[in-house]
Amino acid sequence: MERSRRFYETYFNGKSNEKYINEKKGFASYFVKFDSGASLEIMQRNDITECTENKELIGLAHFAFSIGSKEKVNEMIEIFRKNGCQILGEPRLTGDGFYEGVVADPDGNKIEIVA
Repeated sequence: MERSRRFYETYFNGKSNEKYINEKKGFASYFVKFDSGASLEIMQRNDITECTENKELIGLAHFAFSIGSKEKVNEMIEIFRKNGCQILGEPRLTGDGFYEGVVADPDGNKIEIVA
């Protein structure tokens, strides 16, 4: 949770609340809020101990941050690359008209950086 919170604060200017902990339920979370008004809840449960990587699941496939311009998309992808983040898709114009690059957050979630 800590590395994910720092990731969204560092790269997307997120602002996090204090960690919420419910010891009785074995649950903890952070809400990270963004300038756009969107927020992301990063959660941890004690009863979930394994991550099933490299599986396509029903539900969340990815999410996107719009950062304004093609140049900013290119700049952000290079910042992610320089800092050792996994680049899942190089910047390109998509079939539906977006210019995007794709990175993985520390937990492997796909994030589109779009213009």
